[in-house]
Amino acid sequence: MSFIWPAMLISFLLIPLFIWLYLRQQQRRRQIVANFGSLLPSQGVDGRAKGWRLHLPAAFFLVGLAILMLAMARPQTTVSLPRVEGTLILTFDVSGSMAADDLKPTRMEAAKAAAREFIEQQPLNVQIGVVAFSDSGFSVQVPTNDKEAVLASINRLAPARGTSLANGILVSLNTIAAANAVQNPGYYSNLTPAPTLTPTPVPQGVYTPAVIVLLSDGENNINPDPLEAAQVAADRGVRIFTVGVGSPAGATLEIEGFKVHTQLNEAMLKELSQLTGGTYFNAESEQELLDIYKNLDTQLVIRPEEMEITSILAGAGVLVLLLGGFFSLAWFSRLP
Repeated sequence: MSFIWPAMLISFLLIPLFIWLYLRQQQRRRQIVANFGSLLPSQGVDGRAKGWRLHLPAAFFLVGLAILMLAMARPQTTVSLPRVEGTLILTFDVSGSMAADDLKPTRMEAAKAAAREFIEQQPLNVQIGVVAFSDSGFSVQVPTNDKEAVLASINRLAPARGTSLANGILVSLNTIAAANAVQNPGYYSNLTPAPTLTPTPVPQGVYTPAVIVLLSDGENNINPDPLEAAQVAADRGVRIFTVGVGSPAGATLEIEGFKVHTQLNEAMLKELSQLTGGTYFNAESEQELLDIYKNLDTQLVIRPEEMEITSILAGAGVLVLLLGGFFSLAWFSRLP
């Protein structure tokens, strides 16, 4: 257990003072009974019974005060909570060809617009992460249900250099694995991944509660082979939904003094999605993109979370105080 305001625990120093005051009061009562006992009315209660009844309400009050003092320190504890959730990785192509303007204003901005609309429609039980890739891949945002953080990470993306679809897929798989690893939930890397172990392929038609949404023009000019990376995803039961950004006619870019023609490679994107059990979409079909979530299989998971239990302790403390007051009023018609 941890505390947000640990300084408030100093209030427990008052407990010995309360005990001393109570014992002193009881001593004074005994002196009064000894001096004037014959003049006091009989309580009609057995001596031993009266003894434990006399102290029980005070004990309730003391315990109730101690619980409330603990609540003032705002305690937190780790609670394992069940939740139904899935993981979705938005994998953005940020290669130089994404600066082409065959989709207005540019392919990159069109991809961002499609992604923003998609994110806004997702329920909170979907953890969304962001991966970007050009000639290498890197995690931009670890999976979270904080939509503002995801949107902010997307807004920072800008076109860079070459294109390696495989690195984008492999980094996305590593991001999913890291998010599901309890021992290292916040890990991500900007290093080009190289899986060290060959995973045991899942049965055909069995999918994990995680998908990759790959937004790209499909052009690939850097190894490794994207189809090999897609096979790794298929072996892990992770489907890739590809989103084509661009036009088949393409556009001509001027890069460092050279004119380069770039066009949408739908054949590559369709092959990647088919290999993993996913679907190909066009970036201009925003409504169709929303169907991706319908294909996301969620699962019940147990995740440890830090939870503040101030309200629980405060309620328990008040309940104990009320019990002490009830017994005192029922037995002695007064509060201790």
